[in-house]
Amino acid sequence: MPLRSRLGVGPGAGSESDPATLPAERPNNDDDVTFAPPPYDPQADLRWLLLRPWILVSRLLVVLWQLGTLALVLVSQSRSRDPRLQKRLARRILTTLSGLGPCFIKVGQALSTRPDLVRRDWLEELTRLQDDLPPFDHAIALKVIEEELGTPAESLFDEFPDYPMAAASLGQVYKARLADGRFVAVKVQRPNLPFILRRDMAIIRALGVIGAPFLPLNLGFGLGDIIDEFGRSLFAEIDYYKEADNAEYFAQLFAHHPEVTVPRVERSLSRRRVLTTQWIHGVKLQSRRELEAHHLDPAALIRTGVVAGLRQLLEFGYFHADPHPGNLFALSGRTGDLGHMAYVDFGMMDSISDKDRLTLTGAVVHLINRDFEALALDFRRLGFLNPTADLKPIVPALREVLGGALGENVGAFNFKAITDRFSELMYDYPFRVPARFALIIRAVVSQEGLAMRLDPSFRIIRVAYPYVARRLLAGDTAEMREKLLEVLFDASGRLRIERLENLLAVVEGEGAQVDLLPVARDGLRLLFGKEGSGLRQRLLLTLVRDDRLHIEDLQALVGLMGRTFSPARLAGDWLARLNPLASQAS
Repeated sequence: MPLRSRLGVGPGAGSESDPATLPAERPNNDDDVTFAPPPYDPQADLRWLLLRPWILVSRLLVVLWQLGTLALVLVSQSRSRDPRLQKRLARRILTTLSGLGPCFIKVGQALSTRPDLVRRDWLEELTRLQDDLPPFDHAIALKVIEEELGTPAESLFDEFPDYPMAAASLGQVYKARLADGRFVAVKVQRPNLPFILRRDMAIIRALGVIGAPFLPLNLGFGLGDIIDEFGRSLFAEIDYYKEADNAEYFAQLFAHHPEVTVPRVERSLSRRRVLTTQWIHGVKLQSRRELEAHHLDPAALIRTGVVAGLRQLLEFGYFHADPHPGNLFALSGRTGDLGHMAYVDFGMMDSISDKDRLTLTGAVVHLINRDFEALALDFRRLGFLNPTADLKPIVPALREVLGGALGENVGAFNFKAITDRFSELMYDYPFRVPARFALIIRAVVSQEGLAMRLDPSFRIIRVAYPYVARRLLAGDTAEMREKLLEVLFDASGRLRIERLENLLAVVEGEGAQVDLLPVARDGLRLLFGKEGSGLRQRLLLTLVRDDRLHIEDLQALVGLMGRTFSPARLAGDWLARLNPLASQAS
């Protein structure tokens, strides 16, 4: 059985997983007095709330009053240039969202990573929603620990503080010390969360469905479905057994990537409402100034975050859906051009099907090659276009939006700008947002927002293009080799040399570190190894077409290889790898 299925992780897994199928490391919980939280069920939750009008009416009035008052204040005062007034408005947003509880705090957390959506003088306050919220009573936390673990905290830990190090939307974290001297992070869940989430998600969904026709949105898909995806992930977060499983699976995926650290789970000290993990000694990815003060390279850390995110989406098919600064820590050390960083908080995770993952990879390749006809087909396969939609008028629209955004420089691509343009296109073309992509888009947008916070000139595609191009040229998996053949050869079997040239140019340029030796090595291994039989066969077929020998494609290929992998260039790359300082000086 695949590991992902065995662990019960991924979308929807929480509602189906049986405790017997979870890892053998889980302790025998005869003393586990809590029960699994109910799965997210919007219809059942709405019925439950309607049958309790005293809960519904009182909470609805609070939500409408708080949000309505905030909206009026922002509309009337947000244009002011008075910095003191703007700081007061930022605090008003912070206190309103934090006062409304976990569901609304999560919205604020997402906004806190978007400097292109939220005024910069508001961001500093909003980042406090990540792990700087008011803690709940310490005595309650100690009671939860004793209920869950069956023993008081002072008997379990050699040292347990009187105050948490951080408090977030769903729990608070203590830095405790074990008898062996190791420090651990003990996360304790806020009280009464299942009730709070059930009540507020039912209200949010009802307001979203009722208000969707009046909102300036054209998702092409039900807003309720997007809210449901958020609700399912939120309910999964309050079962710390699942989070422990998620963390261990995520650690296995990155086991051979030293640039990414995942804290070890202490299973014997973890239950459904208490999670104990290794303490991470690092710097939050919040401020470029703070990173530089600790002699850490923001550019290398940004690169690591983006590459790790791409691996999750395009290789592993399993991703961290909440990569805000409170969940990412910079660590000392480097691996090549990648800085070292740690992920924490694995409550909000999701998976992507192999079919969607491969289609997404192909879409990036088609974008590289400006093949907008193939890109339109990718959108159809992914569900962004109706299966019966006529693609003829859509292809020119994609060329206008994406071709213009890319321009002559890949670095000009801005994910947020593109999503804005797509929102406009949805009014004229049958685009829609599949619900299963809600968390993927959120994760990508959050990742780009975090990177832009550290470097306003950052463009995610500068890293994504070379990453995908290298993987494609290496042909390291059967699916990548199949995709490479699709890219390099047209329907008649002829070699499309310009596409290979585009891929090589992307690897070399656009600010990426020139790294030709691995590309040459992987290419030769693919061409002459047993995995390259399909490629060799297609190359031979392209030489002999229509009962004639065609050598022009071969000549163009040899010329391209000679220019790209000349001995002088490879030697220069080899010397640069041996002595990076010399290459910088030159």
